[in-house]
Amino acid sequence: MGLHLIPNNLNINFVGLRKVSYCISIVLILVGLASLAIKGGPSFGIDFAGGTVVQIKFDQQLSDAELKKALADSDLPGLVVQSFGETSQDYLLRLSSNEDVSAQMVRDTVNAAFAQNLPGQTYEIQRLEMVGPKMGADFRTKALEALYLATLLMSVYISGRFEHRWGTALIMAVVLGGSMLGLDAIGVPKGLQIIGVTLVTLAVCWRLKLAFALGAMISILHDLFITVGIFSLLDKEFDLTIIAALLTVVGYSLNDTIIVFDRIRENLRGNRSPLTNIINSSINQTMSRTVLTSLTTLLVVVALLILGGDIIFDFALALFIGILVGTFSSIFVASPILLVFEKTIQTRQIKQEEDAKEAAKRAANRSHDGAQV
Repeated sequence: MGLHLIPNNLNINFVGLRKVSYCISIVLILVGLASLAIKGGPSFGIDFAGGTVVQIKFDQQLSDAELKKALADSDLPGLVVQSFGETSQDYLLRLSSNEDVSAQMVRDTVNAAFAQNLPGQTYEIQRLEMVGPKMGADFRTKALEALYLATLLMSVYISGRFEHRWGTALIMAVVLGGSMLGLDAIGVPKGLQIIGVTLVTLAVCWRLKLAFALGAMISILHDLFITVGIFSLLDKEFDLTIIAALLTVVGYSLNDTIIVFDRIRENLRGNRSPLTNIINSSINQTMSRTVLTSLTTLLVVVALLILGGDIIFDFALALFIGILVGTFSSIFVASPILLVFEKTIQTRQIKQEEDAKEAAKRAANRSHDGAQV
């Protein structure tokens, strides 16, 4: 007998729990949004806000207090000292953005402070990077664009794969892409563009009854809002590595959602049962795969959290939160949304089956006529 973490005869009424799950999601999203509103938005790292980061390695251990005291009198704007690694020999110095300060000026200031206050210490400046405020703002807009475009392209793919409406989905993508270009041309801020076009995308999916695409988009937005909200509550900074983690979460969440959607599509064929029963049976049938995939992925992420060090801790934390939330949304958010379009989904399924039978009949007739000739 094989070992099963999830019984094969699992029969949980996931759809019946959707109201409870929706309440949990709404509370988490509202708490996160409240945190963002109170703090005036996300806390951006140097990548997005602009500034300077200096990585220094000492040959001997040095306490945080000693290093901060050595740099206390230096004229470095917004100085933040962060140690990382297993020993107190590696440090990151973070400075706020200042267009009047050059990389060489920062290097000279640090060297002078250490020469005066830490004369017996040997060290090496391993990295010194500067990001201007304009470049940081450009990074922010590009990051938002990447998240939106990833979500839009995935909705196009899902509409084509599960609803066989490639043409409609592609037209929607072209129109929305053109809208962004038009808004950009008249000078609408990029952040407002992304918000506006995202809302329009959801409305278009609803109007065109792209049920699977709408469920996937809401699930992805759900995951992003909760992950960003938790990061805000924890006072974590957002930089390019966190955006990379969020894009990874989008892909992971969608993959999990597609597994469930694919089983729903299979169970719809020739099945005239209520959609609630089909969704429940589909989620139960894929639960073993979902749990195993999530657990194995989380094992790697937990290893990164524990052993990866401070440099990638936030990246691993974003993945950890996103995977948990993504697994939850695939089960309790994306699939139950299909119930809103129950009649439409079943009507399309019946039409597809009739079209397939008609095509098979025509093919059989052509084969028969050819044999007679």
